[in-house]
Amino acid sequence: MAAQDIIVRPIITEKSMAGIGDKKYTFEVAMNATKVDIARAVEELFGVKVQKVNTLHVRGHLRRQGRSEGYTPAWKKAVVTLTGDSKAIEFFEGMM
Repeated sequence: MAAQDIIVRPIITEKSMAGIGDKKYTFEVAMNATKVDIARAVEELFGVKVQKVNTLHVRGHLRRQGRSEGYTPAWKKAVVTLTGDSKAIEFFEGMM
């Protein structure tokens, strides 16, 4: 699987942006991606060194629109921690 297929999008929230000071970056990733796949994809796409990867599955939430109801899709989130000597990811630096 290509690196562009593993990393779906960055997650831009208050909590995820608070982790940037500690070199922790949050991404939505493919459901079948492993921690090793995610680490390789981040290193390839952004040219950084990954120390560790934490993953979690986010369940779909029940949403209603009038009398119709359904679930948002479930997805997988990865929190990537970079090594101390690694450079920061430039995409996130513009957000702060």
